[in-house]
Amino acid sequence: MENKDRKILIVDDEEDLLEMVKMIFERAGYTQILTAASAAEALKLWKETPLDMFILDVRMRGMDGFSLLKEIRRFSKVPVLMLTARGEAEDKFTGFEYGADDYLTKPFLPKELLFRTEAILRRVYPAKEKKIVLDASTVDLEKAQVLRKGNVLSLTAKELQLFEKLYENAGRIVTTGTLCETICGEFWQGYETTLATHIRHLREKIEENPSRPVSLLTVKGLGYRLCVKEENR
Repeated sequence: MENKDRKILIVDDEEDLLEMVKMIFERAGYTQILTAASAAEALKLWKETPLDMFILDVRMRGMDGFSLLKEIRRFSKVPVLMLTARGEAEDKFTGFEYGADDYLTKPFLPKELLFRTEAILRRVYPAKEKKIVLDASTVDLEKAQVLRKGNVLSLTAKELQLFEKLYENAGRIVTTGTLCETICGEFWQGYETTLATHIRHLREKIEENPSRPVSLLTVKGLGYRLCVKEENR
């Protein structure tokens, strides 16, 4: 996944600033910029959709940015960029203490916001290997192909999306819901059978014996896990 396609949630109770920041990202080519006007709205949205990054304003009515950051850190290491007003230098240290990845003082230049964001995304989501070695095959992400026993098999767009999501979380369980959302979008309920079909086709291309997979494993009742060779690490 390109960093400009990652889901970034901007949280600020100033509507004008919220829209301005969203516009900065969209004009720079970011495709999945979400907004929330309060910490409560942000937490609700986070429960409904996986997020790749937060941008939080420190001074908000109700639950402020620091309290929201602490709540995020209870469950996740998702990157967080804090926005703080000029003259509130202590905010910087408090944010880092609570687990912020970086901070930016308002007012800021659009280029500086984009630079800080991209730097965080590059560090947290480094570029993936182009060729992934599995037990019985090698997957070329750039060409969307599987090399197995001298044969070249093409991956469909959905199969490639699934494989990339599984590889991003290699060795860990990826839930059925997350994978359904990957291929179907946010309204994925009812697509579990479709997912199972894509998984079966993917196994037919990457596994020696699709009926007894060793690379793409089912975790009953939860989802799937991809096992890769050590040379990918």
